[in-house]
Amino acid sequence: MPVPRPGGITIGDDCLIGHNAVIATLQHDIDPARRGGLEPSPVVIGSNVWLGANVTVLPGVTIGEDAVIGAGSVVTRDVPAESVAVGSPARVVRSISDDGRSASALSRR
Repeated sequence: MPVPRPGGITIGDDCLIGHNAVIATLQHDIDPARRGGLEPSPVVIGSNVWLGANVTVLPGVTIGEDAVIGAGSVVTRDVPAESVAVGSPARVVRSISDDGRSASALSRR
């Protein structure tokens, strides 16, 4: 996996990114005295990741290779490789390799 730059977005090969996806790399400090400044945090998306429509990925998150993020999910924490994560906040609900089915087979359920 490539090494991210501060605040940058790193996207691996062969990713699918659904419409209206948001990949955020800037955040504000919670302290009111410093809230006006921006703090960059990198986002890393591994190869062959599928982000569904309307997914939001927050700053500092890494999504492992071959992961699937369900439509409308808000990713607040790292997602392991070969995992399916859904919801707000996104939670891992299964491993893609659990029963040998591909991500495309999961999408037809």
